[in-house]
Amino acid sequence: MRGMVAPRDLGEGPQPDLWSAAAARTPKPAKAPRPHYLGHRDRLRDRAAATLDALPDYELLELHLFRAIPRGEVKPLAKALIARFGSLAAVLAASPAELKTVTGVGEAVARDLKLLHQTALRVGREAVGRRTVITSWSQLLAYVKLALAHEPREQFRVLFLDKKNQLIADELMNRGTVDHAPVYPREVVRRALELSSSAVILVHNHPSGDPTPSAADIQMTREVVEAARPLRVTVHDHLVVGRDGVASFRALGLF
Repeated sequence: MRGMVAPRDLGEGPQPDLWSAAAARTPKPAKAPRPHYLGHRDRLRDRAAATLDALPDYELLELHLFRAIPRGEVKPLAKALIARFGSLAAVLAASPAELKTVTGVGEAVARDLKLLHQTALRVGREAVGRRTVITSWSQLLAYVKLALAHEPREQFRVLFLDKKNQLIADELMNRGTVDHAPVYPREVVRRALELSSSAVILVHNHPSGDPTPSAADIQMTREVVEAARPLRVTVHDHLVVGRDGVASFRALGLF
């Protein structure tokens, strides 16, 4: 028809690549920066491999948190845990419910921290049990402090020893309140006879933190000593554990 131009046959000759041209004009999105915590994790692992003993407590805790929290920043959580409970030892001794009061701590983190605490307790108990208690006294003090220094309620435990003063059993005899755990001297002696134990070490904690023996502690200890003597069960010592240290009745001359 006159006045009209026939459309060009797009099948003839080279055609422009319209998609490529458009792509060339569109700026490419910037590459996302590498999360800063990834570099921190790598650097911390490298430092741990070189000088593990030199790491501060919060960094040791960070390394352990990597297991339960494989992605994300954990340094603030490690510092928050130590700030909340006061020390690395107190973090490990805290109950799962207490740990979960810290933002960022879920079931997996609480479980991993309690596993670490239980592992440390078993290692300490094994070190005490391999030799006579008398020759591993410093290890015994470290063990009872790890086990009891941060307990929120009083516990009364007894270490039962054989004739060579080696550990037969470490047993919880009673759990009480924040300032009292009832003790029954006859139960202590009865259990010693059942285990064929010839000596015992009494242990309990003061949740207040001060290990100074109270008048009630002294009286109770004398009652256990009197109940055990006729049956030839020796009370070697009574240890009172607090966050501020461990008090020994024998060292204080209390019996």
